[in-house]
Amino acid sequence: MSPIDQELAEYSDLFMWIAAILYTVAFIAFSVDMARSSATIRRLEAELTEEHSRHRALLRAQRVPAHAGVAGGEVQVGSDELGGAGDVSGGASDVVAGGSVQAEDLVDEDMDYIGLKRPIANVAVALTVLAVLGHWFAVVARGIASHRVPVANMYEFLTTGAAIVATVFLLVLLRKDVRFLGTFAIGLVVVMMTAAQIGFPTPVAHVQPALQSYWIAIHVTLAVLAISLFTLTFAMNVLQLIQSRREDALDAGRSTLLSRAAFMRLVPSAMSLENWAYRMNAVAFVLWMLGPLITGAIWAEEAWGRYWGWDVKEVWTFVIWVVYAGYLHARATRGWSGNRAAWLSIIGYGCIIFNYAVVNVYFPGLHSYAGLPE
Repeated sequence: MSPIDQELAEYSDLFMWIAAILYTVAFIAFSVDMARSSATIRRLEAELTEEHSRHRALLRAQRVPAHAGVAGGEVQVGSDELGGAGDVSGGASDVVAGGSVQAEDLVDEDMDYIGLKRPIANVAVALTVLAVLGHWFAVVARGIASHRVPVANMYEFLTTGAAIVATVFLLVLLRKDVRFLGTFAIGLVVVMMTAAQIGFPTPVAHVQPALQSYWIAIHVTLAVLAISLFTLTFAMNVLQLIQSRREDALDAGRSTLLSRAAFMRLVPSAMSLENWAYRMNAVAFVLWMLGPLITGAIWAEEAWGRYWGWDVKEVWTFVIWVVYAGYLHARATRGWSGNRAAWLSIIGYGCIIFNYAVVNVYFPGLHSYAGLPE
């Protein structure tokens, strides 16, 4: 067995901390962008309201008789004096409810952002790119230092999973402008990195014989990919619930905190969020079935001589599969949509958190590889 490269392991730890710091700064930048965008949208609404008022005043002036005597004089109001405002129907078409900007003016159903410039969000994306580069260097360096795939304990699982979550977020950003998701997605990455660094700090070391197999690269990598997608859909489902309540309040004409949240105008409709979450969950479900279930059973037979042994981790892996299978089936064939589908998806993610944060730590079994000291 090759010795551990301690120097490379130290570089891995250093860059892991650098990545965690950059993610934190990016998360703060995304949050600041959210606040500034809200203020910018409110300012835009005020300007449109003022413009709408001017149009209404010009319309009233246009209705004055062409030869109305005023203090012995005449007032002639024509289209030239209106500055082209005679046809104000088009100018006011972007104003509803007394000057409010419509949500679809800022983002469409395909999540194509068509709104205001957001330089702070661009800075946050740049910081995320730097963090991902440093993060992957740390992950690869740890793997080279230990001469194995770095997914053998909770520290490595969380850090590698966080790298994949951030990478998937950036890849989706290449196709769709999902900067509105940055605060939530990168926030979850920060939580995962914090949990790894503080809750599960594990030095680079060799693994026990049961994990010394090429199946670890296939089995755990597929699981990490699936959980990364589930993490993003969790964030989208939470936003869906928030956006749904906001849309209900607007439809009912109620003034609530959510209905006045200007930032939510940058978020796609609840239906659009649900559709995209459903597509990503379908892909993640296949990865989960191939990874933890199928390749896990094959690896279990090779390592322990049986495909299924009702180990507590195996049971919860199956529970997660059942919950997401129920979600996909209910939405596709039973008409479960909207908030019910979102809650079922969120419950599935809650089972994932329980599986890795509780079962791995507190339930003894053949899968107790958290890396915590005994």
